[in-house]
Amino acid sequence: MYYSVIAALALIVNLILNWEYIKVFRLKVGTKDQREQIKLRYSHFLASINCFYIVEILWGLLYDYHDVASLFSIIYSITIFYFIFILLTMLNWTRYIVAYLYRDGSIRGKVLLYSTWIMFILGLISLLLNRFYHLLFYFDENHRYVATHGRYLIFTIVLLYYVIISVYELFIAFRTFGRKRIRYMAVAISSLIFGVSMFFQILASFFPLYIMGLMVGICVVHSYVEAGHKKEKKIQDHIASVMAQDYEAIYYFDIETGEYMEFARNPKYDSIDRSYVGKNFYHDAIVNIKHSVYPEDKEYAESFFTKEAISENIKDRRSFSFKFRVVVADTPRFFLFTYMPAGDGSHIILYEKDIEDELRAEKEISETQKRTVTFSQIAESLASNYDAIYYVVIENSNYVNFEINNIFGQLQVGQSGDEFFEESYTNIPLIIHEQDRDMVKEFLDKDKMITALETHKSYTLNYRIVVDGVVKYTRMIARKSSDGTHFIIGVENIDEEVKKEQEHLMALKTEKELARRDELTGVKNKNAYKELEESVQHNMDQGMDYLPYAIVVCDANNLKKINDTLGHVAGDEYIKASAMLLCVVFAHSPVFRVGGDEFVAFVTGSDYANRNELLEKLRSQVLENQKKGEGAVIASGMAEYDPDKDNLVSEVFERADKQMYENKQKLKAMEASG
Repeated sequence: MYYSVIAALALIVNLILNWEYIKVFRLKVGTKDQREQIKLRYSHFLASINCFYIVEILWGLLYDYHDVASLFSIIYSITIFYFIFILLTMLNWTRYIVAYLYRDGSIRGKVLLYSTWIMFILGLISLLLNRFYHLLFYFDENHRYVATHGRYLIFTIVLLYYVIISVYELFIAFRTFGRKRIRYMAVAISSLIFGVSMFFQILASFFPLYIMGLMVGICVVHSYVEAGHKKEKKIQDHIASVMAQDYEAIYYFDIETGEYMEFARNPKYDSIDRSYVGKNFYHDAIVNIKHSVYPEDKEYAESFFTKEAISENIKDRRSFSFKFRVVVADTPRFFLFTYMPAGDGSHIILYEKDIEDELRAEKEISETQKRTVTFSQIAESLASNYDAIYYVVIENSNYVNFEINNIFGQLQVGQSGDEFFEESYTNIPLIIHEQDRDMVKEFLDKDKMITALETHKSYTLNYRIVVDGVVKYTRMIARKSSDGTHFIIGVENIDEEVKKEQEHLMALKTEKELARRDELTGVKNKNAYKELEESVQHNMDQGMDYLPYAIVVCDANNLKKINDTLGHVAGDEYIKASAMLLCVVFAHSPVFRVGGDEFVAFVTGSDYANRNELLEKLRSQVLENQKKGEGAVIASGMAEYDPDKDNLVSEVFERADKQMYENKQKLKAMEASG
């Protein structure tokens, strides 16, 4: 039943995420528009997935009743369709990526498509022959599903096919840049997910692994490919140059109809009730002004949000800005609003920014200092962190180096040059630690830096330099300037920070080691034994051929008598002597104190090979100590791990404990008779 539930959930997720693309199935196959052709191929792939999910739902519901003779033919037919739709998902996925990657109808795309058709046809032939030769599966006399070796072979070939497709798609991805690379990589990763999940489905037929693989794959495609295309088609061409992350909200609206979309939104302003999309920007703007603008500024604010005012204010201007106060969490804050023509003659971009903090800072510093970016502001924010800053022109790699005067917090112009990246490559062998040179070269790859900063605010690398033979840790951080034309690369000495972290890790390691030691004897304690037992048990549970081992359980005799007659100090010395004797005998195996007078030796390696001789050596020494009336008298028992019988470490322990108890009784009897 759980099989059907997971398949049903996957079907629901697919319908919710991709309903718009599933509807595209109705498009004519002969459509000439390339993007529509890709959407059509993707809709075919989604349809084959949905059919596969439905078959899985039916199979999961009916297989519980496989012993009902009247249902057997239906279950068999559903199983056939299970394989057919697996083949269809592979075929339609290939058709999609061919349409996506080979838009020029290249020979490579055709070869890939024809190869998949051949595999699809061979799969259908195998299903036809399966009725007579059981190539893929069969049902036994109890109508239980049984997979055959042919199924493993065919699905392994399919896995290799997906892997080859994924590798080639990654090859194509790394030959592209920016968002295109991300989308191509998403397609490649999805291919790999499909192949790997299908392969593991072979190994575990009754677990819905391929269902989950398909669901994860379509989520990746939805998030990084199809959804990205949808956004780009609507608004990316008009507002890509606007730094959305610097603003609280950006509106993109039709100046005539008022239809609009909110492109960015800062969650800290959720108390201002605004729509994300709407039909009438002018009406909704007035409503929001009445609801959220500071009372004294409402009339002033309303004057800027009519069609006539907007048209007049941007006439013959690149932009138009104004500010008023908005109430956020019961506090009025100044917001700056800027109109900007989108460039298509019919749309306007409005972006708003909370400038309350900036206004306060400017007022405190000086009414005359109203520039948004100055060298002094850069120095104030960066001087305490960086030893040098490089200002690099992205287009031609020209650069200026600003050195930091940490005493006065000022930027001073240092050297400049025509090719930052080439000069950096030249200097790498001179100052960078040899083990970090390749890493630094990769970081200073211009194309990779551009790609990284398209999706992240900063790009960071920690590495080592060698100064006068001394290794020092350094951090390099790259960012883009606000106008997107320059790299700002800061170099920071983090040697002290790294060393403190290393010291902290060493202290933690020492602390953990002490927590596993018995304070009295210095051998490992009960916690350490429990960790070892859990580790060994995990390996046994995973079916690993665990190394041969034996467990020796020991108990120090007469501890209570010594404590009662000679005192606890003497008792402690007796326990130490017992631990020392065990450590001497089992010199190559860990010894644990697991109780007041109880010890365990976990015997492996050379000690395991000589385990019987070592146990005899221990018992002989104990008998000698008992006879002399001095030294530790320890009862002992040993048991070896038998992989054919033992499922639990505790079973080996219990056998050893039983032998120890028998030995303890013998020692007591000998003491009484002596």
